[in-house]
Amino acid sequence: QVQLVESGGGLVQTGGSLRLSCAASGRTYVMGWFRQAPGKEREFVAAITGSASTFYADSVKDRFTISRDNVKNTVYLQMNSPKPEDTAVYYCAAAYQLGTRVNDYAFWGQGTQVTVSS
Repeated sequence: QVQLVESGGGLVQTGGSLRLSCAASGRTYVMGWFRQAPGKEREFVAAITGSASTFYADSVKDRFTISRDNVKNTVYLQMNSPKPEDTAVYYCAAAYQLGTRVNDYAFWGQGTQVTVSS
């Protein structure tokens, strides 16, 4: 069983930066970030494998960076130059294999709100 706890959400202005953290208990393999805006489906943002290969949604590529610290068992999402359309609840998730679909991930955090103001 894996438990995930996100932190670091909040209010950020367009052009600023914000870093989300996700602390995991238990062994993790692929770690991912998803987000869900009001009235929309949860969508893939980024993922990182155990060997640190990274994958991004086109909408955040070149602006967001996912990384992991295997000693601390923590994954991060560095959000640079956020836009108002990045406003959403961000969820950390863990999976046994790489995927970009919600159903690919077995474990989820409680989510953290990110609001980007223009």
